[in-house]
Amino acid sequence: MGKSFDEVMAALKAEKENYEFKQTVKKVYSRPKNYYNKLSNTVKKAGHQSPGGLDCFKDENRFYSPKETQRYLEGTSYYETYSAMRSQDEYE
Repeated sequence: MGKSFDEVMAALKAEKENYEFKQTVKKVYSRPKNYYNKLSNTVKKAGHQSPGGLDCFKDENRFYSPKETQRYLEGTSYYETYSAMRSQDEYE
């Protein structure tokens, strides 16, 4: 025969949740789809951080003269070790 009050309220609550869900989905998918421009602008702003923008990849910083290399190496422990080993290997 008739449904109880609790059954009717449960059915109405389920119907309301379904309606609210559909409204939310409709609202989300009705937004304009121009978010790709935001990404492009962000990528353009970060262009200076790309690997090509680093100082070590610029041509003027890519190569060092032998004189600059020698001056750099003389202040390191590598050069001291090399000098010590070179003097040991010399046969006189």
